[in-house]
Amino acid sequence: MPEGAAPAADTGGDPDDGGQPTAKGAVSAPGPDGEPVKVSRRFPLFTRDTARPEGGGRAASGDAPAPARQWPLLCVVSLVGLGLLLTAFDVFRVGTILIGLALLAGAVMRWWLPGVGMLAVRSRFTDMVTYGSIGLVIVLLALMAQPNPWLRIPFLDDALHFTISS
Repeated sequence: MPEGAAPAADTGGDPDDGGQPTAKGAVSAPGPDGEPVKVSRRFPLFTRDTARPEGGGRAASGDAPAPARQWPLLCVVSLVGLGLLLTAFDVFRVGTILIGLALLAGAVMRWWLPGVGMLAVRSRFTDMVTYGSIGLVIVLLALMAQPNPWLRIPFLDDALHFTISS
C-alpha cells in the first residue's frame, strides 16, 4: 500500500457463501460500484426517511410484557400524573416540583441507560437538554411561586416588576 493511503474496508470473503465479500462493522447495502457503503449518523439536507433515535429500542427484552419494555417512560409519566393529581388537590407547589423532578429524572435516564424505549424522541443530547432544561425551569418556577416563595432570585423580581410597571 502506498504511504499515506487509507486502508481499504475489511470485506473478507466467507467460504460458505461462494467467496462473496462480506462487510465487517457498520455498513449499508452495496453502493453503485457494488462495494458496501459505510453508514453515517449524518443525513443530507432533505431526507426521505426518518432515522430511529439512538435509544429508541426496547428498554427490556422482547419477550417481556409491554409495560416492562417501556418502564422508563412509564416512570416519568406516572410521576407527572401524580404531580398533576397533587396540583389538582391544591398542593400546587409540591405537585409542580414533582413534575419538574420527573422530567429531570427522564434526562438522567436518557443519559445513563443505553435503551430507554419510547422515552427516546430525538438524539440522546437533544433529549437530555430538552428534558433537563424544561424540568429545571418548572422546579425553579415552582420554588419561586407566590405567595411565600421558597426561593427568591432578586434580578427576576426586578425583571417582573419592570415588565408589569411598563
